[in-house]
Amino acid sequence: MTWISIGALAIGCYFFKAVGVFAGRHIHLSKVGEDALGHLAPAVLSGLIIVQTFDGGGTLEIGAAAAGVAIGGIAACMRTPFPVVLILAAAVTAVVRLL
Repeated sequence: MTWISIGALAIGCYFFKAVGVFAGRHIHLSKVGEDALGHLAPAVLSGLIIVQTFDGGGTLEIGAAAAGVAIGGIAACMRTPFPVVLILAAAVTAVVRLL
C-alpha cells in the first residue's frame, strides 16, 4: 500500500466522520442500514486483526501472535476484564516467542 492510498483513506475516513457529525440527526436510515453501519466497525477491526495475525508475507503463518490472539479471545469470551485480557495475550505471545 502506498502513502498516497493511505492518505486518501485517511481523508475519506475524516470526511465520513465529519458528515456524521454535521448531518447526524438529519439523515434517517432504514433499520437494515443502521444495523449494517453498527456492525461495520467491529467487522473491519476483526478483519485487520486476522490479517495482522496470520499474514506471513502472502503465506499463512501460525506463530506466537496466533497463540496470543487465541488466548486473548478465550479470555474475552470468559468476560475477563480488558486489561487482564491484554496482559494474558501479551504474556502468551512472549512465552511462545521464547520457545
